[in-house]
Amino acid sequence: MQPTATVLVYSDDSNTRAQVRLASGRRPAPDVPVVEFVECATPGAVIRELEKGGIDVCVLDGEAVPMGGMGVCRQIKDEVFNCPPVLLLIGRPQDAWLATWSRADAAVTLPVEPVEFAGALASLLRQKRLATA
Repeated sequence: MQPTATVLVYSDDSNTRAQVRLASGRRPAPDVPVVEFVECATPGAVIRELEKGGIDVCVLDGEAVPMGGMGVCRQIKDEVFNCPPVLLLIGRPQDAWLATWSRADAAVTLPVEPVEFAGALASLLRQKRLATA
């Protein structure tokens, strides 16, 4: 059986979550596992899923309401032991410094551009695989 990677996607907007799923496809790159998605629409749901364990990468929408992905990212980096890598979706390229403040491991702009997104997600999945090897 082929290994899978679990990707948590947080956004209050179901269209943004769909963009992430479509941009990633079943496998964002040939050398990374097939991905399964766990979708969350609230910050509380993100925390509950991370407490369960088994999440390989988090994709957080920086434009989410009522709590943006940057705030969620900073919180989980502070509070979740062995927090998985975070890919932050930001509204503008100029917001990259805020992604750094939030301690995100990578950032891409909205709307989701499939090639850029898949490359960033695959990179984080590779890093996670190396860290656990």
